[in-house]
Amino acid sequence: MDSDKLLTRIGGLLRQAESTDNAHEAEAFMAAAQRLATASSIDLAVARSHTRGREARPTPTQRVIRIGEAGKKGLRTYAHLFVAIAAANDVQCDITHTSTTIFAYGFAADLDVCEQLYTSLLVQMVRASDVYVKSGRYREETTARRIVDRAGRTLRIEHRPVAAVTARLNFQTAFAARIGQRLDEARTQAREEATSAPETSQETALALRDKDLELRDYYRENSDARGSWRATRASAGHSSHARRAGDRAGRNARLGTAEELPGARPQLRGGTQAP
Repeated sequence: MDSDKLLTRIGGLLRQAESTDNAHEAEAFMAAAQRLATASSIDLAVARSHTRGREARPTPTQRVIRIGEAGKKGLRTYAHLFVAIAAANDVQCDITHTSTTIFAYGFAADLDVCEQLYTSLLVQMVRASDVYVKSGRYREETTARRIVDRAGRTLRIEHRPVAAVTARLNFQTAFAARIGQRLDEARTQAREEATSAPETSQETALALRDKDLELRDYYRENSDARGSWRATRASAGHSSHARRAGDRAGRNARLGTAEELPGARPQLRGGTQAP
C-alpha cells in the first residue's frame, strides 16, 4: 500500500472515531488506526528486506517539525504529545531546549502517520484543557509552598490555590502520557499479531529488527543532540486534580481530522536538516 492510500485508510478510521458519541467505539476505531499504521510499517519493513541493495529501497530520513514560536506557553506539552505519538510509530526525536522544534528521524510513511495523528490530537488536547481551566475545578486543590530563610531553613509551609497555568500544563502532560500509552498498546498488539503466524513470523521479526537497527544507525550518524529533554519541569508545579482530568480526556480522545488551531499546529515539512 502506498503512502497516500495508507493515509486515506487511516483518515477514514479517524473520521469514524470522531463521528461517534460512543467512547468504546471511538477507542476501537483509534486502536484500529494505530494497528493499521503499525501493520503497514511492518509490511514495508518486510518489503525492504526483499529489496536490499536496490536504488528504490526506502531509507530513513529527517523531518523538522515546528512546534511553535519561542515564548509561547505550553510548547513543552505540545512536544510531549508529538514524542508520545512518535514512540509508538518507530520515530526517534531530538528536541530543542526551548521545545520550539523537533527533529524527527524515521521512515517517510511513519513520519506521515505521526504528523497526521499529532495534528488531530493537538487540537483536542488544547480544547479539552481550555474547557477544564474555564470550569475552575482546579481551584478545589491547593499546593504547598515551603518558605525558607537565607540559610535554607524552613520557616513555614504556605498552602495556595493551584494557578491556572499549573492546571493547564498538568492537564496536557497527563493527556499526552495517556495518548502515548494507548498508541503503544495498539502498536504492541499489531506487532504480536504480525509475528505470531508460524509461516512468516521469523521473516517479519528479522525485518523489524533490521528496520530498528537501520533507524538506530541513521539516528546516531545524523543526530547532534546533547543532554536530555524532559516533558515536565519541577518549577511548573503539580496538580493531581488536573492530572486526573487530563488522563480522562486522553482516555476519551478521538483521533480524527480537525481544523487548524492558530499558533498550535506544527509547520509540517518545515525542513530536512538540523542547524
